[in-house]
Amino acid sequence: MSSATITSKGQVTIPKKVRDKLHLKPGDIINFEIESSNSVRITSAKRSPSEAYGILFREDQKAYTVEEMNEGIEEYIRKKYKKK
Repeated sequence: MSSATITSKGQVTIPKKVRDKLHLKPGDIINFEIESSNSVRITSAKRSPSEAYGILFREDQKAYTVEEMNEGIEEYIRKKYKKK
């Protein structure tokens, strides 16, 4: 079992053993689930690859080729930095 102390600001440093087990890195989000009057479950809020798939691909969205993406980037840069 690992333990930590709550600071006056309500902050807690997650023990390295726990961070390593959950593969947590700075900036990651964690969930706190109250399970009973004196028990809290901490879980990583990281998405699994299957959960993240919907962010990258949607049936109603056109898939772009690398060439189309590069053309879009070039067009954006031309417009943004167009000489006046």
